[in-house]
Amino acid sequence: MAHLFQHNKEGVTPQEEMKQDKRHEHMGEGAALGAEGGALYEKHEAKKDPEHAHKHKVEEELAATGGVGAAGYALHEHHEKKDAEKEAEGGKKHHIF
Repeated sequence: MAHLFQHNKEGVTPQEEMKQDKRHEHMGEGAALGAEGGALYEKHEAKKDPEHAHKHKVEEELAATGGVGAAGYALHEHHEKKDAEKEAEGGKKHHIF
């Protein structure tokens, strides 16, 4: 079983890689939207339930942090997709690491 961040792309065509990166990008966008929706809900609950406001504020911050992480993942996959498109066109693939 491969590790989540281990990109073993031997035998994968650039077109398949673009499709996979596009799907992952969309999943990241959906997760970001869901997490931000949860943060807004917890913010509403904090106002509605002052007795447990601290708990709701903590959960709001956790949901917002998850949303930022998911958005970062979507951005990462967007750049991976762009690299795959360049590779499919015959250009070189440049990586910093």
